[in-house]
Amino acid sequence: MKIRVGIGYDVHALVEGRPLILGGVEIPYERGLLGHSDADVLIHALMDALLGALAQGDIGAHFPDHDPRYAGISSLLLLEQVAQLIKGQGYCIGNIDTIIVAERPKLAPFILQMRSNLARALEIEIGCVSVKATTTEHLGFEGRSEGIGAQAIVGLEKDKA
Repeated sequence: MKIRVGIGYDVHALVEGRPLILGGVEIPYERGLLGHSDADVLIHALMDALLGALAQGDIGAHFPDHDPRYAGISSLLLLEQVAQLIKGQGYCIGNIDTIIVAERPKLAPFILQMRSNLARALEIEIGCVSVKATTTEHLGFEGRSEGIGAQAIVGLEKDKA
């Protein structure tokens, strides 16, 4: 198969006393996401999409939340490991499209840095990485600012080398 597609989804609750990390960027906000690692929902959804495209399971299979090695770890470091797995399977990333679902905080000022972080970790051009943000118009857990969700879809191509 020359082209493979994967989809990913993640959600974490917002809590007091944690930094809010999205796309490897620390966002100024009064609450952060609860999780074993840095709880970066954007990168977690992206890793699930990439692993799914390779039929390699999900991030829990590769980076279990009961493993102390991953406690508080930057999800960007885990994303770099997934990038190496992709290369090892003989694929390269064609494109990435992601969306963060959060009522607050407003994320537009941080999107370019998120795209840059993802592109750097995956060793691809920033033009292959899309990050968008939306609200739910105050509906659901995201709309009540109880948590943040993210979705990702990716296209992988068989490396021509």
